[in-house]
Amino acid sequence: EVQLVESGGGLVQAGGSLRLSCAASGLTFDAYDITWFRQAPGKEREGVSCISNTRDGTISYADSVKGRFTLSTDNAKSTVFLQMNSLKPEDTAIYYCAAERRPAYYCSRFPEDMNYWGKGTLVTVSA
Repeated sequence: EVQLVESGGGLVQAGGSLRLSCAASGLTFDAYDITWFRQAPGKEREGVSCISNTRDGTISYADSVKGRFTLSTDNAKSTVFLQMNSLKPEDTAIYYCAAERRPAYYCSRFPEDMNYWGKGTLVTVSA
């Protein structure tokens, strides 16, 4: 059974940092691309960052987080991290990690392309 488990969310003041983790199990890590999504109340799910594990490890970021968020991996532990710095109140959301099996191209930041999802971790940034 494939499982993705997020952790590391919490409450932080604007300008602060958090590090999210996504631990994957039940899958061959390098056979899946991994994407971090977030969803704020009343808004659509947004693809924040992803890594093309199945190709060359290329990482992409949404413009809204570029320069502030960094995705990294620990392949030995099948874990993906999202380091979030200079957090803003508009970063408040539930953050999810998701896995795409056998992607046709590089990693996707579209929810409809994902095969597996974690349950999410809440990030709250106070002003």
